Amino acid sequence: MLMMRLVILLFLNVYFLSSFAQDSSCIRVHFIYGSRPLKKYKDTEKKWFGGILGGHVGIEGDSGKFYSFEIHGKNKIFSGKKDNSAYKIETADEFWSVMKTKEDSIKKTTIIVPLTSQQKRKIDSITSAYAKEVPYCYAVFGMRCGASTYEILAQLGMLPQYPHFKTYMKIFYPRRLRKRLFSKAEQNNWIIIRKEGTPKRKWERDVKFRTSKA
Repeated sequence: MLMMRLVILLFLNVYFLSSFAQDSSCIRVHFIYGSRPLKKYKDTEKKWFGGILGGHVGIEGDSGKFYSFEIHGKNKIFSGKKDNSAYKIETADEFWSVMKTKEDSIKKTTIIVPLTSQQKRKIDSITSAYAKEVPYCYAVFGMRCGASTYEILAQLGMLPQYPHFKTYMKIFYPRRLRKRLFSKAEQNNWIIIRKEGTPKRKWERDVKFRTSKA
């Protein structure tokens, strides 16, 4: 009888550990903060697209691949043909060098977001489809990296879903998404990792947030 109980307990432990492993995936939402060179370093530091309110954001999957929506060609003011857009699957080095600046000089924040097995399958499907056929045009008044990342997280049920127009008006630059994810992280005890950037640049600052719906 004792041996039978031990066998049952061992089976249950293996079962629950296996179930947890299958349901414990996560994504990492990476933010590069907007910035501009300080005056005394303007000859050595690069100007970035968007300046202080620019920056970049993308998603890292548990396979170490980085997903982000980027411009590929001429910038457009308004949304149109998708011939200037790319949904990229990149290595870490490729993602962090998007601003042509060394990673150790960049101010960045990473938010680690747990996924259910259903959400994991969903994001794998979304990113695979987007990489094969870019979903929208990259435009100043249109979808860009912040709005695109928001749109994917909304499809996972983490944020309210909106039409593209409303999405990019609400998430006009990455800081607006970051503010919402900070609030979600506080509510759900998600891990936030921050790193300061080089003192040769003036960096975008995070605004204070209050817990509220997106």
